[in-house]
Amino acid sequence: MTDGYDNMLVGRVLRASTRGFACGTQSNRVDERHDFGAFVHTAAANNEAIRVIGLIYSVEIKDDLLVNELVMAEDLNNSVLMDQRRNRMVPMEISVLNIGYFYDGRPVHNLPPRPPMSLSRVEQCTRDQIVAFTESQEFFPLVLNAAEVPSDDLIGAAIRYAAWQRDGDSARYPFQVDCGRALARLLAHDLKRLEHVLALIRP
Repeated sequence: MTDGYDNMLVGRVLRASTRGFACGTQSNRVDERHDFGAFVHTAAANNEAIRVIGLIYSVEIKDDLLVNELVMAEDLNNSVLMDQRRNRMVPMEISVLNIGYFYDGRPVHNLPPRPPMSLSRVEQCTRDQIVAFTESQEFFPLVLNAAEVPSDDLIGAAIRYAAWQRDGDSARYPFQVDCGRALARLLAHDLKRLEHVLALIRP
């Protein structure tokens, strides 16, 4: 693959562990690839056959000295604002929770055996990858039990995101029902939480 920015590239890995990783890009490139709950993938360290799958759970646009000065201006010129947003290379950091991996094209719903290397390409998952990975709900506990993320909102966003990768209501509705049943089993001990999560994925 080339190093140029293309329509699948989300960013490049900054730091990583088997639990998740952070990647970076420029804030003027933010689009639906960087949405909360989006599925992304990258190669595990020294093994391209293992594609780590994760969910975006945080997007942070960093400030810099110029931004700090501009926010103090009483009257910010619109051309300056547009130049800042479109042309300046303000860094953006995307945090990802690992939810599994593909090994030789087969989905595995466990933490990956190793993290990605720094500067590895992080790409948006294709529709086929998302559908294949979410045929099973075995990754749900990895999200629901992740203390470092807004887990309820993340699982809701991920289910909605995965549902829209399926063709038409005839495929989306049964998928959402299956997800609701899986959540009911996992959260049967916490009915208030279950009610909240089910409301997030309700069609």
